[in-house]
Amino acid sequence: MKIICIGRNYAAHIEELNNERPSEPVIFIKPDSALLRNGNPFVQPDFSRNIHYELELVVKINKPGKAIPAAFAANYYQEISLGIDMTARDLQDTLKAKGLPWEKAKAFDHSAIIGTFIPKADLDLNKLGFQLVKNGETVQDGRTERMLWKVDEIIAHVSQYFMLKTGDCIFTGTPEGVGPVKSGDHLQGYLEGQLLVETTVM
Repeated sequence: MKIICIGRNYAAHIEELNNERPSEPVIFIKPDSALLRNGNPFVQPDFSRNIHYELELVVKINKPGKAIPAAFAANYYQEISLGIDMTARDLQDTLKAKGLPWEKAKAFDHSAIIGTFIPKADLDLNKLGFQLVKNGETVQDGRTERMLWKVDEIIAHVSQYFMLKTGDCIFTGTPEGVGPVKSGDHLQGYLEGQLLVETTVM
């Protein structure tokens, strides 16, 4: 099982971090040791003083596939959820400034919080609203219509480079509103009003 993440998939988020808009999806991978199950507390690592939350729509791959055409990508996932991509922003900024990979800032232990999966059923993945609530206040309010690359396009692109296997999860990018956490913060992620992911920061 691997966790594949898409960066810079919402224009407003690109702008808030003063990043360059990419010409194709930005891909990075988290190992299975990054997984944190829904409801378990998130313990801040000692190597960072600026951990940020990033709420994202997550899809779970349900059968193996390689070089999947976008027209058939919907056949490769039946469940969706929300995930929180925890990012060591201070470390990431240092790595980016040196032109180095992001893994230490993005793929550390328990940096991928994954919520409860639900059937995609009759949901239109191109018209979904999702929110992150921190201590009772909405801090991120995203809509999948604003994705630069839609879910099926992401699967088609990623599968050109990596064999997708059953159980793999794809984080599809975060909207604007990312920000820091501190000990005691309670994070809750809602998809169309349904609570799917939550954690308490330690």
